Amino acid sequence: MRQCCLELTPWESPDLSSQYFSIHPENPQARSIARVADIVRRGGVIVYPTDSVYAIGCHIGDKQALERIRVIRQLDKHHNFTLVCRDLSELANYAKVDNSAFRILKGSTPGAFTFILNATSEVPKRLMHPKRKTIGIRVPDSPIVKALLDELGEPMMSVTLIMPNDEYPLSDPHDIRQTMERHVDAIIDGGYCGHEPTTVIDMTDDNPQILRQGTGDSSSFQQS
Repeated sequence: MRQCCLELTPWESPDLSSQYFSIHPENPQARSIARVADIVRRGGVIVYPTDSVYAIGCHIGDKQALERIRVIRQLDKHHNFTLVCRDLSELANYAKVDNSAFRILKGSTPGAFTFILNATSEVPKRLMHPKRKTIGIRVPDSPIVKALLDELGEPMMSVTLIMPNDEYPLSDPHDIRQTMERHVDAIIDGGYCGHEPTTVIDMTDDNPQILRQGTGDSSSFQQS
């Protein structure tokens, strides 16, 4: 059994545990999705499965929830958070994308990619890389994520669920529950996920650059 290595903080009580939802990966139960969405709206931090790995996320505008995630993951201020979106219709609010870049994004979403883009003024500064003013955008190919974002009506802030000093993300729902149940407000069990995170593509200029090779097929981004 995996033991959690985190110290308890004021919002992590040994007398409380997170709500646990077993949700079908292909046909998510609407009632459970609505309950998780309500937890996010009220400032909760959740663990949820994607089309690559499990992730930890919260409401886009909640500073305290964001700081909780930073503590759990032990992230510094330079770590890029990702905006997880339903589709590209939400893109213009948060990222600067020309027509050429939009065509590339349209051909690669939904899918296991994170795109680094120049952020608009709508993105809270705490979500951006402090020097580059960029933001990561993700449109997962996951019925659970799509149902959750449809219910929320807006993107979530998110990072991969990989714990401090671990080499790989958590993928076993049982391990996730044992490790995270006193550190987050809700856990979605959508079955096993893989160990490989998304492929990260930097699209801040005219020549896309592969920053990390992951699950997504990056062959179309390879320069000849």
